[in-house]
Amino acid sequence: MSLNQSAQASTGPSGVPGPVHVHVPVPGDGGPDARQRRTILIAVCVALMAVIASVSGLNVAQPDLAVEFDASQGTILWIINIYTLSLAALLLPLGALGDRLGRKPMLVAGLILFGLAGAAAGLAPSAEVMLAARVLGGIGAAMIMPITLAVITSTFPEEERGRAIGVWTGVAGGGGVLGMFLSAALVDVANWRLLFVLPVVLVAVALVMAVRSVPNSRDISRHSFDFTGALTSVVAVVGLIFFLQEGPERGWGAPATLIGLAVGAVAAVAFVTWELRRRDAALLDVRLFRERGLAGGSITLLAVFGVQAGIFVVLFPFLQAVLGWSGLLSTVALMPMAVLMMISSGLAPKLAERIGPKATMATGIALAGAGLALMAAIVSVDGGYLSVLPGMLAMGIGMGLSMTPSTEAITGSLPQERQGVASALNDVTREFGTALGVALLGALLSAGYRSAIDTRLDGVPEDSADTAREGVANAIDAAHTAGPHGQDLARAARESFVDGWQQAMWAGVIVMGVLLLYILARGPRRPVRTPDKPAPAAAVTS
Repeated sequence: MSLNQSAQASTGPSGVPGPVHVHVPVPGDGGPDARQRRTILIAVCVALMAVIASVSGLNVAQPDLAVEFDASQGTILWIINIYTLSLAALLLPLGALGDRLGRKPMLVAGLILFGLAGAAAGLAPSAEVMLAARVLGGIGAAMIMPITLAVITSTFPEEERGRAIGVWTGVAGGGGVLGMFLSAALVDVANWRLLFVLPVVLVAVALVMAVRSVPNSRDISRHSFDFTGALTSVVAVVGLIFFLQEGPERGWGAPATLIGLAVGAVAAVAFVTWELRRRDAALLDVRLFRERGLAGGSITLLAVFGVQAGIFVVLFPFLQAVLGWSGLLSTVALMPMAVLMMISSGLAPKLAERIGPKATMATGIALAGAGLALMAAIVSVDGGYLSVLPGMLAMGIGMGLSMTPSTEAITGSLPQERQGVASALNDVTREFGTALGVALLGALLSAGYRSAIDTRLDGVPEDSADTAREGVANAIDAAHTAGPHGQDLARAARESFVDGWQQAMWAGVIVMGVLLLYILARGPRRPVRTPDKPAPAAAVTS
Protein backbone atom coordinates (compact mmCIF):
# COMPACT_ATOMS: atom_id res chain seq x y z
CA MET A 1 0.00 0.00 0.00
CA SER A 2 1.43 3.38 -0.98
CA LEU A 3 1.42 6.39 1.29
CA ASN A 4 -1.28 8.02 -0.77
CA GLN A 5 -3.40 4.89 -0.69
CA SER A 6 -3.06 4.67 3.05
CA ALA A 7 -4.10 8.28 3.49
CA GLN A 8 -7.15 7.69 1.33
CA ALA A 9 -8.10 4.71 3.47
CA SER A 10 -8.85 7.12 6.31
CA THR A 11 -12.31 7.71 4.90
CA GLY A 12 -14.84 5.91 7.09
CA PRO A 13 -16.94 3.02 5.80
CA SER A 14 -20.05 5.18 5.65
CA GLY A 15 -18.37 7.85 3.60
CA VAL A 16 -17.63 9.91 6.71
CA PRO A 17 -14.25 11.61 6.34
CA GLY A 18 -11.82 10.25 8.89
CA PRO A 19 -8.55 11.59 10.29
CA VAL A 20 -5.75 12.14 7.81
CA HIS A 21 -3.10 9.52 8.56
CA VAL A 22 -0.15 8.04 6.79
CA HIS A 23 0.32 4.35 7.56
CA VAL A 24 3.98 3.36 7.72
CA PRO A 25 4.94 -0.30 7.90
CA VAL A 26 8.36 -1.00 9.31
CA PRO A 27 10.50 -2.17 6.34
CA GLY A 28 11.28 -5.82 6.01
CA ASP A 29 11.44 -8.69 3.60
CA GLY A 30 7.71 -8.94 2.91
CA GLY A 31 4.52 -10.14 4.51
CA PRO A 32 4.57 -13.12 6.88
CA ASP A 33 3.81 -16.53 5.40
CA ALA A 34 1.18 -18.92 6.78
CA ARG A 35 3.54 -20.45 9.34
CA GLN A 36 4.63 -17.04 10.60
CA ARG A 37 1.02 -15.92 10.87
CA ARG A 38 0.24 -18.95 13.06
CA THR A 39 3.16 -18.03 15.32
CA ILE A 40 1.95 -14.42 15.49
CA LEU A 41 -1.56 -15.60 16.42
CA ILE A 42 -0.22 -17.85 19.17
CA ALA A 43 1.93 -15.02 20.55
CA VAL A 44 -0.87 -12.48 20.82
CA CYS A 45 -3.32 -15.06 22.21
CA VAL A 46 -0.86 -16.07 24.93
CA ALA A 47 -0.50 -12.39 25.84
CA LEU A 48 -4.28 -11.99 25.84
CA MET A 49 -4.70 -15.05 28.06
CA ALA A 50 -2.41 -13.50 30.67
CA VAL A 51 -4.49 -10.31 30.71
CA ILE A 52 -7.88 -12.06 30.83
CA ALA A 53 -6.84 -14.58 33.50
CA SER A 54 -5.80 -11.73 35.77
CA VAL A 55 -9.25 -10.13 35.58
CA SER A 56 -10.99 -12.97 37.40
CA GLY A 57 -8.19 -14.87 39.14
CA LEU A 58 -8.34 -13.11 42.50
CA ASN A 59 -12.09 -13.70 42.92
CA VAL A 60 -11.49 -17.13 44.44
CA ALA A 61 -8.88 -15.79 46.91
CA GLN A 62 -10.92 -13.10 48.68
CA PRO A 63 -10.91 -14.77 52.15
CA ASP A 64 -7.16 -15.44 51.92
CA LEU A 65 -6.41 -11.81 50.99
CA ALA A 66 -8.53 -10.51 53.86
CA VAL A 67 -6.65 -12.66 56.38
CA GLU A 68 -3.20 -12.01 54.88
CA PHE A 69 -3.54 -8.21 54.85
CA ASP A 70 -6.03 -7.83 57.74
CA ALA A 71 -8.15 -5.90 55.23
CA SER A 72 -11.85 -5.08 55.08
CA GLN A 73 -14.13 -6.50 52.42
CA GLY A 74 -14.23 -3.07 50.77
CA THR A 75 -10.44 -3.03 50.45
CA ILE A 76 -10.42 -6.55 49.03
CA LEU A 77 -13.00 -5.60 46.43
CA TRP A 78 -10.85 -2.63 45.40
CA ILE A 79 -7.80 -4.90 45.07
CA ILE A 80 -9.83 -7.01 42.65
CA ASN A 81 -11.63 -4.19 40.81
CA ILE A 82 -8.83 -1.60 40.49
CA TYR A 83 -7.19 -3.77 37.84
CA THR A 84 -10.33 -3.83 35.69
CA LEU A 85 -10.94 -0.14 36.30
CA SER A 86 -7.47 0.98 35.16
CA LEU A 87 -7.58 -1.47 32.24
CA ALA A 88 -10.94 -0.21 30.94
CA ALA A 89 -10.12 3.46 31.48
CA LEU A 90 -6.85 3.40 29.50
CA LEU A 91 -7.72 1.03 26.65
CA LEU A 92 -8.82 3.71 24.20
CA PRO A 93 -5.97 6.27 24.65
CA LEU A 94 -3.25 3.61 24.87
CA GLY A 95 -4.67 1.83 21.82
CA ALA A 96 -4.41 5.12 19.90
CA LEU A 97 -0.86 5.68 21.15
CA GLY A 98 0.07 2.20 19.98
CA ASP A 99 -1.08 3.16 16.47
CA ARG A 100 1.26 6.17 16.55
CA LEU A 101 4.31 4.88 18.43
CA GLY A 102 4.33 1.43 16.86
CA ARG A 103 2.26 -1.61 17.77
CA LYS A 104 5.16 -3.94 18.47
CA PRO A 105 7.03 -1.56 20.85
CA MET A 106 3.77 -0.88 22.71
CA LEU A 107 3.08 -4.61 23.03
CA VAL A 108 6.60 -5.36 24.27
CA ALA A 109 6.56 -2.48 26.76
CA GLY A 110 3.14 -3.56 28.02
CA LEU A 111 4.28 -7.14 28.51
CA ILE A 112 7.33 -6.02 30.51
CA LEU A 113 5.26 -3.70 32.72
CA PHE A 114 2.57 -6.33 33.21
CA GLY A 115 5.12 -8.98 34.18
CA LEU A 116 6.85 -6.71 36.70
CA ALA A 117 3.49 -5.72 38.20
CA GLY A 118 2.49 -9.38 38.52
CA ALA A 119 5.73 -10.23 40.31
CA ALA A 120 5.24 -7.24 42.67
CA ALA A 121 1.68 -8.34 43.44
CA GLY A 122 2.78 -11.88 44.23
CA LEU A 123 5.37 -10.55 46.69
CA ALA A 124 3.26 -7.69 48.09
CA PRO A 125 3.75 -7.26 51.88
CA SER A 126 0.67 -5.07 52.37
CA ALA A 127 -2.68 -4.14 50.87
CA GLU A 128 -1.27 -0.77 49.75
CA VAL A 129 1.52 -2.39 47.75
CA MET A 130 -0.95 -4.84 46.29
CA LEU A 131 -3.24 -1.99 45.18
CA ALA A 132 -0.33 -0.18 43.52
CA ALA A 133 0.79 -3.38 41.77
CA ARG A 134 -2.73 -4.02 40.50
CA VAL A 135 -2.95 -0.48 39.08
CA LEU A 136 0.34 -0.97 37.23
CA GLY A 137 -0.89 -4.35 36.03
CA GLY A 138 -4.02 -2.71 34.65
CA ILE A 139 -1.93 -0.12 32.81
CA GLY A 140 0.23 -2.86 31.30
CA ALA A 141 -2.87 -4.82 30.34
CA ALA A 142 -4.31 -1.73 28.62
CA MET A 143 -1.12 -1.52 26.54
CA ILE A 144 -1.34 -5.21 25.61
CA MET A 145 -5.00 -5.96 25.00
CA PRO A 146 -5.86 -3.60 22.10
CA ILE A 147 -2.55 -4.32 20.38
CA THR A 148 -3.19 -8.08 20.34
CA LEU A 149 -6.30 -7.62 18.21
CA ALA A 150 -4.78 -4.79 16.14
CA VAL A 151 -1.85 -7.06 15.21
CA ILE A 152 -4.29 -9.69 13.94
CA THR A 153 -6.42 -7.27 11.91
CA SER A 154 -3.38 -5.58 10.39
CA THR A 155 -1.41 -8.78 9.68
CA PHE A 156 -3.85 -11.39 8.41
CA PRO A 157 -5.23 -11.11 4.88
CA GLU A 158 -8.95 -10.55 4.57
CA GLU A 159 -9.84 -14.14 3.75
CA GLU A 160 -8.11 -15.40 6.95
CA ARG A 161 -8.93 -12.53 9.28
CA GLY A 162 -12.32 -13.81 10.44
CA ARG A 163 -10.91 -17.17 11.56
CA ALA A 164 -8.03 -15.49 13.40
CA ILE A 165 -10.46 -13.16 15.16
CA GLY A 166 -12.53 -16.23 16.06
CA VAL A 167 -9.53 -17.74 17.87
CA TRP A 168 -8.84 -14.42 19.61
CA THR A 169 -12.50 -14.16 20.68
CA GLY A 170 -12.51 -17.70 22.03
CA VAL A 171 -9.46 -16.95 24.16
CA ALA A 172 -11.03 -13.69 25.37
CA GLY A 173 -14.29 -15.43 26.25
CA GLY A 174 -12.92 -18.62 27.79
CA GLY A 175 -9.74 -17.23 29.32
CA GLY A 176 -11.55 -15.84 32.33
CA VAL A 177 -13.04 -19.21 33.25
CA LEU A 178 -9.70 -20.96 32.71
CA GLY A 179 -8.06 -18.33 34.92
CA MET A 180 -10.62 -18.96 37.67
CA PHE A 181 -10.14 -22.72 37.36
CA LEU A 182 -6.37 -22.59 37.75
CA SER A 183 -6.68 -19.97 40.49
CA ALA A 184 -9.13 -22.10 42.46
CA ALA A 185 -6.79 -25.09 42.16
CA LEU A 186 -3.82 -23.07 43.40
CA VAL A 187 -5.76 -21.58 46.31
CA ASP A 188 -7.13 -24.97 47.36
CA VAL A 189 -3.83 -26.87 47.23
CA ALA A 190 -1.15 -24.21 47.70
CA ASN A 191 -1.07 -20.45 48.34
CA TRP A 192 -2.87 -17.45 46.84
CA ARG A 193 0.45 -15.79 45.96
CA LEU A 194 1.01 -18.46 43.32
CA LEU A 195 -1.97 -17.00 41.44
CA PHE A 196 0.45 -14.54 39.84
CA VAL A 197 2.85 -17.21 38.62
CA LEU A 198 0.68 -18.22 35.65
CA PRO A 199 0.24 -14.68 34.21
CA VAL A 200 3.95 -13.95 34.65
CA VAL A 201 4.90 -17.19 32.88
CA LEU A 202 2.43 -16.47 30.07
CA VAL A 203 3.84 -12.96 29.72
CA ALA A 204 7.40 -14.29 29.52
CA VAL A 205 6.42 -16.73 26.77
CA ALA A 206 4.47 -14.03 24.89
CA LEU A 207 7.38 -11.59 25.20
CA VAL A 208 9.86 -13.99 23.63
CA MET A 209 7.46 -14.86 20.83
CA ALA A 210 6.49 -11.22 20.22
CA VAL A 211 10.09 -10.05 19.91
CA ARG A 212 10.82 -12.81 17.42
CA SER A 213 7.68 -12.94 15.30
CA VAL A 214 5.23 -10.04 15.70
CA PRO A 215 5.54 -7.48 12.87
CA ASN A 216 5.60 -3.77 13.57
CA SER A 217 3.62 -0.97 12.00
CA ARG A 218 2.67 2.50 13.06
CA ASP A 219 0.63 5.48 12.00
CA ILE A 220 2.13 8.91 11.32
CA SER A 221 -0.62 11.50 11.77
CA ARG A 222 -0.54 15.10 10.58
CA HIS A 223 -2.34 16.10 13.77
CA SER A 224 -1.25 16.16 17.41
CA PHE A 225 -2.45 13.47 19.78
CA ASP A 226 -5.93 14.14 21.17
CA PHE A 227 -5.02 14.61 24.84
CA THR A 228 -8.34 16.28 25.69
CA GLY A 229 -10.26 13.38 24.19
CA ALA A 230 -8.01 10.91 26.01
CA LEU A 231 -8.51 12.67 29.36
CA THR A 232 -12.28 12.97 29.07
CA SER A 233 -12.58 9.33 27.94
CA VAL A 234 -10.57 8.17 30.98
CA VAL A 235 -12.69 10.25 33.39
CA ALA A 236 -15.92 9.05 31.75
CA VAL A 237 -14.99 5.36 31.99
CA VAL A 238 -13.68 5.67 35.57
CA GLY A 239 -16.79 7.55 36.73
CA LEU A 240 -19.30 5.23 35.10
CA ILE A 241 -17.57 1.99 36.10
CA PHE A 242 -17.17 3.30 39.67
CA PHE A 243 -20.93 3.95 39.70
CA LEU A 244 -21.70 0.44 38.39
CA GLN A 245 -19.28 -1.34 40.72
CA GLU A 246 -20.05 0.61 43.89
CA GLY A 247 -23.83 0.95 43.39
CA PRO A 248 -24.72 -2.53 44.68
CA GLU A 249 -22.23 -2.24 47.57
CA ARG A 250 -22.82 1.35 48.78
CA GLY A 251 -26.37 1.75 47.50
CA TRP A 252 -27.52 3.38 44.25
CA GLY A 253 -28.54 6.56 46.08
CA ALA A 254 -25.34 6.92 48.15
CA PRO A 255 -23.48 10.24 47.66
CA ALA A 256 -20.28 8.60 46.37
CA THR A 257 -22.27 6.49 43.90
CA LEU A 258 -24.19 9.50 42.57
CA ILE A 259 -20.99 11.56 42.30
CA GLY A 260 -19.42 8.78 40.22
CA LEU A 261 -22.47 8.77 37.93
CA ALA A 262 -22.47 12.57 37.57
CA VAL A 263 -18.74 12.80 36.86
CA GLY A 264 -18.88 9.93 34.37
CA ALA A 265 -21.93 11.29 32.56
CA VAL A 266 -20.55 14.85 32.31
CA ALA A 267 -17.20 13.56 31.06
CA ALA A 268 -18.92 11.31 28.50
CA VAL A 269 -20.92 14.26 27.15
CA ALA A 270 -17.75 16.37 27.07
CA PHE A 271 -15.90 13.60 25.21
CA VAL A 272 -18.59 13.29 22.52
CA THR A 273 -18.84 17.08 22.14
CA TRP A 274 -15.08 17.49 21.86
CA GLU A 275 -14.69 14.63 19.38
CA LEU A 276 -17.40 16.09 17.15
CA ARG A 277 -15.58 19.45 17.14
CA ARG A 278 -12.13 18.01 16.57
CA ARG A 279 -13.38 15.90 13.63
CA ASP A 280 -10.28 15.10 11.54
CA ALA A 281 -7.99 14.70 14.56
CA ALA A 282 -10.41 12.96 16.92
CA LEU A 283 -9.29 10.13 19.20
CA LEU A 284 -12.49 8.33 18.16
CA ASP A 285 -14.73 9.65 15.41
CA VAL A 286 -18.09 9.16 17.16
CA ARG A 287 -19.90 9.73 13.85
CA LEU A 288 -18.77 6.25 12.85
CA PHE A 289 -21.43 4.86 15.17
CA ARG A 290 -23.88 5.69 12.41
CA GLU A 291 -22.34 2.72 10.60
CA ARG A 292 -24.32 -0.49 11.15
CA GLY A 293 -21.33 -2.73 11.75
CA LEU A 294 -19.69 -0.57 14.40
CA ALA A 295 -22.94 0.16 16.25
CA GLY A 296 -24.30 -3.38 16.02
CA GLY A 297 -21.03 -5.02 17.03
CA SER A 298 -20.53 -2.68 19.99
CA ILE A 299 -24.07 -3.10 21.32
CA THR A 300 -23.91 -6.88 20.94
CA LEU A 301 -20.61 -7.17 22.83
CA LEU A 302 -21.90 -4.81 25.54
CA ALA A 303 -24.98 -6.97 26.12
CA VAL A 304 -23.41 -10.40 25.66
CA PHE A 305 -20.43 -9.75 27.95
CA GLY A 306 -22.74 -8.08 30.45
CA VAL A 307 -24.96 -11.16 30.60
CA GLN A 308 -21.93 -13.48 30.74
CA ALA A 309 -20.44 -11.60 33.69
CA GLY A 310 -23.81 -11.50 35.43
CA ILE A 311 -24.21 -15.26 34.93
CA PHE A 312 -20.90 -15.91 36.68
CA VAL A 313 -21.95 -13.69 39.59
CA VAL A 314 -25.11 -15.80 39.92
CA LEU A 315 -23.59 -19.23 39.23
CA PHE A 316 -20.78 -19.17 41.77
CA PRO A 317 -22.97 -18.64 44.88
CA PHE A 318 -25.46 -21.19 43.50
CA LEU A 319 -22.77 -23.84 43.16
CA GLN A 320 -20.93 -22.97 46.37
CA ALA A 321 -23.68 -21.89 48.79
CA VAL A 322 -26.76 -23.70 47.45
CA LEU A 323 -25.09 -26.93 46.33
CA GLY A 324 -22.24 -26.75 48.85
CA TRP A 325 -19.44 -27.28 46.32
CA SER A 326 -15.85 -26.11 46.74
CA GLY A 327 -14.42 -23.24 44.72
CA LEU A 328 -12.43 -25.66 42.53
CA LEU A 329 -15.39 -27.95 41.84
CA SER A 330 -17.60 -24.93 41.12
CA THR A 331 -15.09 -23.67 38.57
CA VAL A 332 -14.88 -27.12 36.96
CA ALA A 333 -18.67 -27.00 36.60
CA LEU A 334 -18.34 -23.88 34.43
CA MET A 335 -15.90 -25.52 32.01
CA PRO A 336 -18.53 -27.03 29.66
CA MET A 337 -19.90 -23.57 28.97
CA ALA A 338 -16.41 -22.12 28.46
CA VAL A 339 -15.31 -24.94 26.15
CA LEU A 340 -18.42 -24.64 23.97
CA MET A 341 -17.93 -20.88 23.86
CA MET A 342 -14.38 -21.26 22.58
CA ILE A 343 -15.38 -23.92 20.01
CA SER A 344 -18.32 -21.92 18.66
CA SER A 345 -16.16 -18.79 18.49
CA GLY A 346 -13.85 -20.65 16.13
CA LEU A 347 -16.76 -21.95 14.03
CA ALA A 348 -18.55 -18.59 13.82
CA PRO A 349 -16.45 -17.18 10.90
CA LYS A 350 -17.31 -20.20 8.71
CA LEU A 351 -20.99 -19.82 9.53
CA ALA A 352 -20.81 -16.08 8.85
CA GLU A 353 -19.32 -16.77 5.41
CA ARG A 354 -22.29 -18.99 4.57
CA ILE A 355 -25.26 -17.11 6.05
CA GLY A 356 -23.80 -13.67 6.75
CA PRO A 357 -22.68 -11.94 9.97
CA LYS A 358 -26.15 -10.62 10.86
CA ALA A 359 -27.75 -14.06 10.71
CA THR A 360 -24.85 -15.57 12.67
CA MET A 361 -25.09 -12.93 15.39
CA ALA A 362 -28.87 -13.31 15.55
CA THR A 363 -28.56 -17.10 15.89
CA GLY A 364 -26.07 -16.72 18.73
CA ILE A 365 -28.19 -14.14 20.54
CA ALA A 366 -31.30 -16.32 20.19
CA LEU A 367 -29.42 -19.33 21.61
CA ALA A 368 -28.08 -17.26 24.52
CA GLY A 369 -31.56 -15.99 25.28
CA ALA A 370 -32.94 -19.54 25.13
CA GLY A 371 -30.22 -20.66 27.55
CA LEU A 372 -31.16 -17.94 30.00
CA ALA A 373 -34.82 -18.90 29.72
CA LEU A 374 -33.96 -22.55 30.41
CA MET A 375 -31.96 -21.58 33.50
CA ALA A 376 -34.85 -19.43 34.73
CA ALA A 377 -37.54 -22.02 34.07
CA ILE A 378 -36.11 -25.32 35.32
CA VAL A 379 -33.60 -24.35 38.05
CA SER A 380 -34.40 -25.73 41.49
CA VAL A 381 -32.66 -26.59 44.73
CA ASP A 382 -33.45 -30.29 44.38
CA GLY A 383 -32.59 -30.36 40.67
CA GLY A 384 -29.02 -29.33 41.44
CA TYR A 385 -26.42 -28.88 38.71
CA LEU A 386 -28.39 -30.78 36.07
CA SER A 387 -31.18 -28.19 36.30
CA VAL A 388 -28.83 -25.45 35.05
CA LEU A 389 -26.51 -27.42 32.73
CA PRO A 390 -28.73 -27.32 29.57
CA GLY A 391 -29.05 -23.54 29.85
CA MET A 392 -25.30 -23.17 30.39
CA LEU A 393 -24.56 -25.20 27.25
CA ALA A 394 -26.93 -23.12 25.12
CA MET A 395 -25.43 -19.94 26.58
CA GLY A 396 -21.89 -21.06 25.73
CA ILE A 397 -22.72 -21.82 22.10
CA GLY A 398 -24.76 -18.64 21.70
CA MET A 399 -22.13 -16.34 23.15
CA GLY A 400 -19.40 -17.82 20.97
CA LEU A 401 -21.46 -17.43 17.80
CA SER A 402 -22.33 -13.81 18.56
CA MET A 403 -18.97 -12.52 19.81
CA THR A 404 -16.72 -13.29 16.83
CA PRO A 405 -18.79 -11.57 14.09
CA SER A 406 -19.40 -8.66 16.47
CA THR A 407 -15.67 -8.16 16.96
CA GLU A 408 -15.03 -8.44 13.23
CA ALA A 409 -17.82 -5.90 12.56
CA ILE A 410 -16.10 -3.36 14.85
CA THR A 411 -12.58 -3.84 13.51
CA GLY A 412 -13.85 -3.85 9.92
CA SER A 413 -15.55 -0.49 10.42
CA LEU A 414 -12.33 1.48 10.90
CA PRO A 415 -9.48 1.89 8.39
CA GLN A 416 -6.29 -0.12 8.58
CA GLU A 417 -4.20 2.55 10.29
CA ARG A 418 -6.79 2.97 13.08
CA GLN A 419 -6.88 -0.66 14.19
CA GLY A 420 -5.45 0.17 17.63
CA VAL A 421 -8.45 2.41 18.27
CA ALA A 422 -10.84 -0.18 16.81
CA SER A 423 -9.38 -2.88 19.05
CA ALA A 424 -9.48 -0.61 22.10
CA LEU A 425 -13.13 0.25 21.39
CA ASN A 426 -13.88 -3.47 21.17
CA ASP A 427 -12.17 -4.06 24.53
CA VAL A 428 -13.76 -1.04 26.27
CA THR A 429 -17.17 -2.31 25.18
CA ARG A 430 -16.42 -5.71 26.70
CA GLU A 431 -15.17 -4.30 30.02
CA PHE A 432 -18.00 -1.79 30.34
CA GLY A 433 -20.53 -4.52 29.53
CA THR A 434 -18.96 -6.71 32.22
CA ALA A 435 -19.35 -4.00 34.85
CA LEU A 436 -22.91 -3.30 33.75
CA GLY A 437 -23.89 -6.99 33.84
CA VAL A 438 -22.41 -7.57 37.29
CA ALA A 439 -24.20 -4.50 38.64
CA LEU A 440 -27.59 -5.19 37.01
CA LEU A 441 -27.95 -8.95 37.40
CA GLY A 442 -26.18 -8.93 40.76
CA ALA A 443 -28.53 -6.26 42.09
CA LEU A 444 -31.61 -8.12 40.78
CA LEU A 445 -30.40 -11.34 42.40
CA SER A 446 -29.83 -9.61 45.75
CA ALA A 447 -33.18 -7.82 45.65
CA GLY A 448 -35.05 -10.99 44.69
CA TYR A 449 -33.33 -12.96 47.44
CA ARG A 450 -34.10 -10.42 50.16
CA SER A 451 -37.72 -10.15 49.09
CA ALA A 452 -38.16 -13.94 49.09
CA ILE A 453 -36.31 -14.66 52.34
CA ASP A 454 -38.48 -12.24 54.32
CA THR A 455 -41.52 -14.43 53.69
CA ARG A 456 -39.74 -17.56 54.95
CA LEU A 457 -38.33 -16.41 58.30
CA ASP A 458 -41.33 -17.02 60.56
CA GLY A 459 -40.16 -18.51 63.84
CA VAL A 460 -36.48 -17.97 63.14
CA PRO A 461 -34.62 -16.08 65.94
CA GLU A 462 -34.15 -12.40 65.09
CA ASP A 463 -30.34 -12.55 65.13
CA SER A 464 -30.27 -15.44 62.67
CA ALA A 465 -32.95 -13.80 60.52
CA ASP A 466 -30.95 -10.56 60.24
CA THR A 467 -27.87 -12.53 59.21
CA ALA A 468 -29.86 -14.51 56.66
CA ARG A 469 -31.07 -11.32 54.96
CA GLU A 470 -27.46 -10.38 54.12
CA GLY A 471 -27.06 -13.21 51.61
CA VAL A 472 -27.33 -16.94 51.04
CA ALA A 473 -23.78 -17.68 52.25
CA ASN A 474 -24.44 -15.74 55.46
CA ALA A 475 -27.73 -17.63 55.94
CA ILE A 476 -26.10 -21.04 55.50
CA ASP A 477 -23.44 -20.04 58.04
CA ALA A 478 -26.09 -18.78 60.49
CA ALA A 479 -28.04 -22.02 60.14
CA HIS A 480 -25.29 -23.85 62.04
CA THR A 481 -26.04 -21.81 65.19
CA ALA A 482 -29.81 -21.42 64.76
CA GLY A 483 -30.64 -24.52 66.83
CA PRO A 484 -33.79 -26.41 65.84
CA HIS A 485 -34.53 -23.78 63.15
CA GLY A 486 -31.18 -24.33 61.39
CA GLN A 487 -32.35 -26.82 58.79
CA ASP A 488 -35.42 -24.76 57.93
CA LEU A 489 -33.32 -21.60 57.67
CA ALA A 490 -30.85 -23.23 55.28
CA ARG A 491 -33.67 -24.56 53.12
CA ALA A 492 -35.37 -21.15 53.07
CA ALA A 493 -32.14 -19.43 52.04
CA ARG A 494 -31.52 -21.85 49.18
CA GLU A 495 -35.08 -21.53 47.87
CA SER A 496 -34.93 -17.74 48.17
CA PHE A 497 -31.70 -17.67 46.20
CA VAL A 498 -33.40 -19.63 43.43
CA ASP A 499 -36.21 -17.04 43.43
CA GLY A 500 -33.66 -14.25 43.04
CA TRP A 501 -31.84 -16.29 40.39
CA GLN A 502 -35.02 -16.56 38.32
CA GLN A 503 -35.60 -12.83 38.53
CA ALA A 504 -32.08 -12.10 37.26
CA MET A 505 -32.34 -14.71 34.47
CA TRP A 506 -35.64 -13.36 33.14
CA ALA A 507 -34.12 -9.88 33.06
CA GLY A 508 -31.31 -11.34 30.94
CA VAL A 509 -33.87 -12.91 28.62
CA ILE A 510 -35.46 -9.49 28.09
CA VAL A 511 -32.06 -7.95 27.30
CA MET A 512 -31.32 -10.69 24.76
CA GLY A 513 -34.78 -10.31 23.22
CA VAL A 514 -34.35 -6.57 22.69
CA LEU A 515 -30.85 -7.13 21.31
CA LEU A 516 -32.14 -9.77 18.88
CA LEU A 517 -34.76 -7.38 17.48
CA TYR A 518 -32.12 -4.66 17.08
CA ILE A 519 -29.67 -6.92 15.25
CA LEU A 520 -32.39 -8.24 12.94
CA ALA A 521 -33.24 -4.64 12.05
CA ARG A 522 -29.80 -2.99 12.12
CA GLY A 523 -27.20 -5.76 12.14
CA PRO A 524 -24.06 -5.60 10.00
CA ARG A 525 -24.42 -6.41 6.34
CA ARG A 526 -22.41 -9.11 4.61
CA PRO A 527 -19.05 -7.54 3.66
CA VAL A 528 -17.90 -7.42 0.06
CA ARG A 529 -15.05 -9.94 -0.20
CA THR A 530 -11.99 -9.27 -2.34
CA PRO A 531 -10.02 -12.55 -2.25
CA ASP A 532 -7.39 -11.28 -4.65
CA LYS A 533 -6.61 -8.27 -2.48
CA PRO A 534 -3.00 -8.39 -1.23
CA ALA A 535 -2.22 -8.51 2.45
CA PRO A 536 -2.27 -5.09 4.09
CA ALA A 537 0.91 -3.08 4.35
CA ALA A 538 0.88 -3.46 8.12
CA ALA A 539 1.76 -7.11 7.65
CA VAL A 540 5.31 -6.34 6.53
CA THR A 541 7.61 -7.88 9.09
CA SER A 542 10.46 -6.11 10.72
